[in-house]
Amino acid sequence: MPEGNHSTVTEFILTGFPGLDPEYQGLVSAVLFLVYILTLTGNVTILFLFATNHSLHKPMYYIILNLCTCDILLSTTTLPKIISKYWFQTGTISFTACFVQMYFVHYLGTVNSYILFLMALDRYVAICHPLKYPIVLKSSNIQILSITAWIIAKAGPLMLVIRAYPLPYCSSNIINHCFCDHIGITTLACVNRAPYALPAFTFAMCSLLGPLAFILFSYCTIIIAVLRIANGQGRIKSLSTCSTQLIIISLYYLPRCFVYLASNVGIKFSSEVRIVIIMVYSLFPPMINPIIYCLRAKDMRESLWKQFNIKTVPKKAKVSAISN
Repeated sequence: MPEGNHSTVTEFILTGFPGLDPEYQGLVSAVLFLVYILTLTGNVTILFLFATNHSLHKPMYYIILNLCTCDILLSTTTLPKIISKYWFQTGTISFTACFVQMYFVHYLGTVNSYILFLMALDRYVAICHPLKYPIVLKSSNIQILSITAWIIAKAGPLMLVIRAYPLPYCSSNIINHCFCDHIGITTLACVNRAPYALPAFTFAMCSLLGPLAFILFSYCTIIIAVLRIANGQGRIKSLSTCSTQLIIISLYYLPRCFVYLASNVGIKFSSEVRIVIIMVYSLFPPMINPIIYCLRAKDMRESLWKQFNIKTVPKKAKVSAISN
């Protein structure tokens, strides 16, 4: 069948979690819904605190602002559809909508990788070159770098969609996944997948390993710089600002690299395991990022505390006025 003819497939079917017992589908959908609500609540709270507190308008928080925005968009792109599958038994997605979802999944994943790169850059300059920090990473520079990351990240996913969309899809329309991605879609094409898999793999490795290489370099340099600090208290404080970031970075990068490598070097594992791994690294970080990145920061905790106590201040003032 020539490329461009995909008339036999007008929609795709997302299987979700293959082999899931029907009696557990309600529980799984409830868990996914809870994850989605927690993700929205946490990240929207951070955006609200940033918008209402000028004290948070610092370079590091501008980076966190971008991360929260990306996490909200990624969760909204993937979770509602799979939740509706188990709630309303609507696992079908139109042909075009599937490619739109694929684009945003890969686009937002790339943006996330670039934002983590900026976060590592911020810590590297702050700890290894503290005197240059106010000049190199002032808020205006971070804003420019963040906008650049969002723009540059569009190219790769757009290329994947443009090349995959015209392929002939003339047999199965069942995607063994919870959302549409390049591997899941192109494996259904009635052509040799190799010419399309290699560029996709190259793009994935560049968008993942490029930022990851700098992240590893920056944190190795940070650790060396911290070990040179004579003050033990200073060492602990410096390491504490990086340890939580390393956890999220590891959770984001390691499973992704493993899945991409496994699918291209012949490592075989069940589709259930693959889907669980992908869902963990796609959904878990956006849910806990507000806690790890933001709520542990002193400025963010103080801003959150002020918001919770904003209604109690007038009451105290009123009591004071009555007593007088």
